Formats: sequence, C-alpha cells, structure tokens
Amino acid sequence: MVTKLSSGAREALHAASAAAEKRTSARIAVVTVPVSDRYDLYPLVFGALAGFLVFSVLAGFFHAMALREAFLITAAVAAAATLALESMALRLMVVPRSAKNWKCVELAHRAFAARILARNDRKTGICFFVSLGERYVEVVTDRDVDLHIPQTVWDAIIKEFLAEARQGRVGAALPKAVDACATVLEQYYPAS
Repeated sequence: MVTKLSSGAREALHAASAAAEKRTSARIAVVTVPVSDRYDLYPLVFGALAGFLVFSVLAGFFHAMALREAFLITAAVAAAATLALESMALRLMVVPRSAKNWKCVELAHRAFAARILARNDRKTGICFFVSLGERYVEVVTDRDVDLHIPQTVWDAIIKEFLAEARQGRVGAALPKAVDACATVLEQYYPAS
C-alpha cells in the first residue's frame, strides 16, 4: 500500500500542476494525503470486541477456570488486538469501506473549499483529491464547471488514473491525470 509519494513523484506532480494552471483560466488544485483520517476509535472497538469474544469462549467452555485467570487472558487479548491495530495498514483493513469513503469525501470537500472557494480571486476550479491509504480518488468541481462538463468526463479520468495506480505507478499516474483535467478544462476555460 502506497501512503507516500517519492520526492521525484512530488516534483513531477508540482511541474504538471504548474503547467496545467498555465493552460486554463480555471484553478486546478491537486491534493494527495497519506490517509483521510486516523480512525482512532477502531483499535479500541476491535480490542474490546476481541476481549468480549475471548471472555465469552472462556466462560462458555472453561467453567473450572478461575475468574482472575479469565480476566487476565481477556485483558491480554484485548490489549494485543488494540496494539496490533496501531499499525495504520492493519487499521485500514478493519475500517469499513463506507466509513473510509465518508471520511475521504469529507476531506476532499474541505480541500476544495480551502483551495478553490476560499481564494479571493473567485476563479472557477476543481480539486483532484487522492487519499493514498484508502485508495480513494475524487474530482470535486464547482457549480460552473458542473454546468459545462458532465461527471462522466471526470469519472473517465479517475478510471484511467486508478488503472495505472493499481499497477503501482501512482507517481506517474498523477501528472497524467492532472494533464487530462487541464485538457478538459481548457476547452471551456482557456487561459486568459
């Protein structure tokens, strides 16, 4: 799982973004994040569930076991499960896809608001958002872009990006996706 871009990939992305900005009057913000959330509650919840399951098994099948021993085993299992899920790779495996998508959408729209809407020049624009850990990609657009360019165009760019990213070439796929976004935008928002 890729959660960080190499320095070469970051430089190529910055160069592609700068080139894209010169081709269109629309703003193109590219945001890549390692993960969209820390999902801090999940290690505790899964640790508690593991402890409850172990205690239930001990209580159901080991009647002669002392309560102190059962409690210590339960506490050890709960602590081990909680500590194991401190690894972000493992944590992302147990977080439901819907919860990850919800956090990614929330962060993508915040990034759009901060990078496009909050600017003083009020230029129209898009935000190409990638959350590497969750393998989530979204193009967030403003109302004016939505009027001119259908969502199917952005979906095709995302599909192409994901196809290359699945082959382990995220660093190469990002500049191509930014270039594809600029190609679409310059048709409706040529550089001034």
